[in-house]
Amino acid sequence: MENTVIKVGGMSCQGCVKNISGVLSAMAGVASAEVSLEAAEAKVAFDPQAVTREALVNAIEDAGFDAE
Repeated sequence: MENTVIKVGGMSCQGCVKNISGVLSAMAGVASAEVSLEAAEAKVAFDPQAVTREALVNAIEDAGFDAE
């Protein structure tokens, strides 16, 4: 497992947090996704053999948020 922190922009409420958590958790290879509105970030534990960090960032962006 690998851990990464992705900066997330555009979140304004807990609904946004749940949305991003759901998108990330549904991805194959993601063990856990902890999204913080206050810190404006997502901490993700994932299997690099199954999913890339770039794919995680793209999934957040596809959900309508800024990610890097």
